[in-house]
Amino acid sequence: MRVAILGGGAWGTVLAKLAAENGHETALWARDPMVLRTVREHRENQRHLPGVQLPETIRTEPSLRRCVEPAEALVVAIPSRGFREVLRQTGDFRGLAVSVTKGIEYHTGLTMAGILNSELPEAVPAVLSGPTIAQEVAAGKPAAGVVASRQPEAAATARTLFHRPTFRVYSSTDLIGVELGGALKNVIAIAAGVVDGLALGDNSKAALITRGVAEISRLGIAAGANGKTFSGLSGLGDLTVTCFSPLSRNRTFGEELGKGQSVDDILAHSQSVVEGIPTSRSAHRLARQLQVETPIVDEVYAMLYQKKPVADALKSLLGRDTKPED
Repeated sequence: MRVAILGGGAWGTVLAKLAAENGHETALWARDPMVLRTVREHRENQRHLPGVQLPETIRTEPSLRRCVEPAEALVVAIPSRGFREVLRQTGDFRGLAVSVTKGIEYHTGLTMAGILNSELPEAVPAVLSGPTIAQEVAAGKPAAGVVASRQPEAAATARTLFHRPTFRVYSSTDLIGVELGGALKNVIAIAAGVVDGLALGDNSKAALITRGVAEISRLGIAAGANGKTFSGLSGLGDLTVTCFSPLSRNRTFGEELGKGQSVDDILAHSQSVVEGIPTSRSAHRLARQLQVETPIVDEVYAMLYQKKPVADALKSLLGRDTKPED
C-alpha cells in the first residue's frame, strides 16, 4: 500500500520504519525540516530517535498535501493539540486513516478517532494503541499493540502495515475503549510518577495503578466502551509500561513534580510532549459530564490546573472514605 505517515516524532518514525520494512511505499511528513533532512540524508531521525537506522525506501515529503494525496492509508502521529489543525490541511482523504495519538479534545470531548470522523468524513477511522515504547520497538525488542476499528476489515488492513516478527499486532472492534485506555493511562502515569518522586514505594504505586484501572474502566464504560478492553493491551498493558518505564514521558514528568519542581520549570527543560497534561483536563471535564467518580484524575487535574500542592493532593486521596473494591 501507499502509506503517508504524518508526524516525525519517535513513534511516527518507528511506524514509518515498520511500514517500509513490510514493503509498503512509505512517505514521512514532519513539521520540523531538520527531522526530514536527517532522515533523508542520514537515514536517521537524529532529534527524536538517534542511533536507529531507517530503511532507504522511506521518502521524506515537506509538503503535507503531496504526502497525503497519493496515499491509500494515512497514519496520524501528531500531538493531540495539533491533531485537528493538521487534518484540516490534508484535503479530501477517503482511505484508511489510523490515529496513533492518545488524547481527548477538551472542548468537544472527542477522541482522536472522533476528530478523524469530523474532519475526514469519507475516511475509514482506526486507532493503534498499546504498550509501545518507541525506542524499544525500534530496537526490535518484542512488543505488542492493538488496532481498533468498527470495521473489522479496516483493522485487518491496518495490522498488515505494522505487524512484524518482533511487533505483534492484535485487532479489536472497541474503538472508544482502545482510545480511552490509551489516553487515560497517561493521567494515571503522571500520578505514578509523583509516587516515585515522593519515594513512597512499590506498594503505593501498585495500589495507585490498580485503582487507576478501576477508574479508567468506570469512565470508559460510561462512555460506551467494553469493560473487558481495559484488561487488554490498550488498558492494563499500556498503563503498566507507562507507569513503570524510565522512558515514559508522563511518568518522568510526574516524578519531577513529586520532587518539588513546578509544571512550568519541568516543561521548560523538556523537548517531549506530555499528553497526560491536556488529557487530565479533558478527562476531568468528561467525568463531570458523565457523572463518574474519578479521584485520581481529579487530583492530577488539581495539581496541574489549580496549582494544588502535591502533598495536599496525596492527603485528599488517602483521606477518602473506605469502600468496597469495585
